[in-house]
This record gives sequence, C-alpha cells and structure tokens, in this order.
Amino acid sequence: MSASRKDDHVRLALAQHENDNANGVKPVEPPRPRSQFDDVHFVHHALAGTDRDRVCLRTRFATLDWPVPLYINAMTGGSPRTGEINRDLAIAAHETRLPIAGGSMSPYLRDPSTAGTFTPLRRHNPGGFVMANVNAGTDPEQARRAVALLDADALQIHVNAVQETVMPEGDRSFGSWPAGIERIAAAIDVPVIVKEVGFGLSGRTVSHLAELGVAVADVAGRGGTDFARIENGRRPHGEYAYLDGWGLSTPAALLDARGRGLPLLASGGVRHPLDAVRALALGAHAVGVSGGFLAILLDGGVNALVREITTWLDHLTSLMTLLGAHHPADLAGCDVRLTGSLREFCALHDIDTTNPRGDPR
Repeated sequence: MSASRKDDHVRLALAQHENDNANGVKPVEPPRPRSQFDDVHFVHHALAGTDRDRVCLRTRFATLDWPVPLYINAMTGGSPRTGEINRDLAIAAHETRLPIAGGSMSPYLRDPSTAGTFTPLRRHNPGGFVMANVNAGTDPEQARRAVALLDADALQIHVNAVQETVMPEGDRSFGSWPAGIERIAAAIDVPVIVKEVGFGLSGRTVSHLAELGVAVADVAGRGGTDFARIENGRRPHGEYAYLDGWGLSTPAALLDARGRGLPLLASGGVRHPLDAVRALALGAHAVGVSGGFLAILLDGGVNALVREITTWLDHLTSLMTLLGAHHPADLAGCDVRLTGSLREFCALHDIDTTNPRGDPR
C-alpha cells in the first residue's frame, strides 16, 4: 500500500505540473491562477548594480552554511521507482552543490527493506548537505534512525494536517504533534527544520516552533504541488475538491513569519529564479524547489536537471548583480513594493512591509 501510494504521489504530482494526461491520469489541477509572487515588485534603480565577480551565493543561517541559496526539497522514496528518482536527484545535487532533502522516510521506519530507496541520497552525494525527513508523529528513536540511515546533516519534520485529512488512509490525530516535535528537537544532534507540505506556516506557528526548540522553519506555502489535490485524486469521488486554495502562499507566509524567532526557508510555487530572488528579498535564507525539478528530471533525465539548476544559479547571480546584492542576505535590503492580493493580506493582518528581515542569522 505504501509503495503504491508513493508511486501515485509522483504520478499525480507530475500530472499537476504538466497539466496533461500523464500516464493516462486525468490532470488533478486546472491551469494555475496568477501567483502571489507576481505581487512582489523590485523597484528598478539604474545605478544600484554591482560587479558580477563580487557576488557570492553562499548563505549562512542558524548553524548552517550552504554554498548556494537553493535546495532540492523533499519529494519521494519508499518504492523501487522512487528509489531511482532519489538516485538521480542526488546525482544532480552532487553536480550542482545543492543541499537536498529526502521524501518522508515513514516507509523505511515501517519497513526497513525500503532503506535502499533512500540511501542513494547519500551514496551518490557523499559530500553534500543531506536532510532526512520524518513526520511529526515520529518518536525520537525513529528520528535518530532516519538521520543515521542517510548520515544526514539536518532533519526535516514535515507537518501535513491538510494532506492527512484528505488522504483516505491518513492520520486523524494532530494534537500530539507539538510535543512530538519538541521531543525530537531535544533528542537528536543535528538541526531540526520544520516544514509544511504546501499550505504555509503562519507567523504564529513559527513562533510556536521557536519555543519547541526547532532551528529553522521552511514556510512551504501554497502555489506548488498541491497534496490535497493529489490525495483527493486518489478518492473515487473527489469529495474534498472544495479545499482548493486552502492555506497561505509562500510570499504571504514569509511576510507573516519573518521576525518570529527563526531563520526561514521558502518553498512552494517557486517557478523561476525571479521567484527565488523575491523569496530571498522577503526574508528567506534559501529557496527550495520540488515539483518543477521533478518534472524536468522525469522528462529529460539527470543531465537536463543539472543544466536547469546550473541555469538557475547563473540567473540568481545575474539578478543579484542587477540589484546590487553581494550576498543573498543583502536582498532583504532591496527596494520592494507589494501590490494586489498580497498587499491586501498584509493590510488585513497588520504586517509591516517596510521593515527588513528581523529573524536570527
């Protein structure tokens, strides 16, 4: 059941990003509406630029030091096919120096025979930054096993109450999650990163995570792969379609969460390098991509993904040069204007959009 579900996730996620009849499956997502990233505008200052050779992509936050402000975020694992995907993602991460997170390791914790679908993340990326991934209901001993399997540099704990609610066989008990996260953070020796799975972390949630001993929050907002739609697509009658649009967009989550006590990562609906730069300007220290990179990998293979990531890094450098940002953190000082529904969100929630990033470095 678990392996089949993981393969379903890949198949339905790809259908969302291609919006066609992938593998004979009717797409579960209509054409996407305009993203709230499009409500973030850099004010052009013609003399603000710097020299390209002065731009450094290295980003530092919490106790972490990454060579680039871009990472491959959690995707998959647990079946032979997803093990092949993890191998290819690890090769691409190794070639481009991107940090990488594995998909949920619940299949391994239930069935150790699936370990080989996750270990390629380290085997093919021996010197890279690798994040293990568990759910909030995992006990500390299981979390240690997940970290040990990948010799992981950090642990992601994903929170996915919306997905679990729609998932036919999903969890229905969420009340123990805060205490569980706190126990894991106190028990393991690597930094803990808590992430949503596409519905956003609010500022209130990030403040709570800081109290629980978490090191970093990945806001992982609405706009990318929609796991409520994926799980609804696995239901015969799709009766949870009314949840379409649930959650906070990534830009809204960043604006609500900055200055709440934790360094922030941004993922969810990041379409191109400009969105990545926008997220960095709104308070993120690094930006994660999942579904878009997966679609490129499955369509063109490892070499195509390496070329795409290399292009992203080149464009990030170019955009930082244009904006006069020598380091990713400098983007927080750029002149940005908000419009549309994102500006309305900030007004409704009394979010001060004039202050620079206030979270810990």
